[in-house]
Amino acid sequence: MRFEATGLDGAWLVKIEAAHDERGFFARTFCEDEFRAHGLVTRFPQHSISSSSRRATLRGMHFQNEPHGEVKLVRCLNGSIWDVIVDLRANSPTFRQWRGFELSAENGSQLYIPKGFAHGFQTLSDDVQVNYLISEFYEPSAANGVRYDDPMFGISWPLAVSTISDKDLNWPLQGA
Repeated sequence: MRFEATGLDGAWLVKIEAAHDERGFFARTFCEDEFRAHGLVTRFPQHSISSSSRRATLRGMHFQNEPHGEVKLVRCLNGSIWDVIVDLRANSPTFRQWRGFELSAENGSQLYIPKGFAHGFQTLSDDVQVNYLISEFYEPSAANGVRYDDPMFGISWPLAVSTISDKDLNWPLQGA
């Protein structure tokens, strides 16, 4: 695996290093030793998957309030997504900055998202599946989010949104 800095404090793009042969390929997607060597969380007691049938579906931007903040390791298993993170940590040097990354079944890249970040994605293809390793158990009372189109962040999404939940559409604007 290769760990590439994202430009946001504590967030990493984790790229697989596949060994190819006539059968296809084999690659590690997680190694406690390598994650620990980068100072990253290695315990993920909750694993989740999302499925989106339509291209341009938007999910996010989600996070959990403390003390239930989550580290996430996100990977696209089928199709492709534009995965976006926003640093919401007021004491961070990258506070309110965002970055986007294409994650796909083809490139195998994963995004390591620290606590205190909002996370969401837009599907770039039909029939998308996204896998999450999550460092904490989900706590419904701590669920929160920010608007995908909040001008405070100015996130650039690649497609016009085709599908979004009412909940995600109605997160409050920051500073409003």
